[in-house]
Amino acid sequence: ILPFGGATARFTQAAGWTKAMRYLLTGDSFDAKAAFDMNLITEICPEGKELKRAIELAEHIAQAAPLAVKATLASAREAVNEGYEVAFNQLQNHLQPLLTTEDVQEGVFAMLQKRPPVFKGK
Repeated sequence: ILPFGGATARFTQAAGWTKAMRYLLTGDSFDAKAAFDMNLITEICPEGKELKRAIELAEHIAQAAPLAVKATLASAREAVNEGYEVAFNQLQNHLQPLLTTEDVQEGVFAMLQKRPPVFKGK
């Protein structure tokens, strides 16, 4: 058939035209090393340790300020979906609301007090 569900667009964007077309046109499979080399995955971990590593990464992200994570995701999605210029122009709209949050105050105080921050998403 044909790669569907956005694979042709996302794969070529992530891996580049030449690498993506090699797999899209042949239907060949690829291993973790090839996926890493094509920027489809961020790291390779030992077999059987994938879930443990995914949970570690999720827990690390969960320690960050939730509102900042949400704004970062929104800005990155804008860059991918609408282009760099749109994302750049919208940056202030994502940043401004964060400046008055309790989490910003907590982050500053935690840094000054040399302790880990405890963010609340407020």
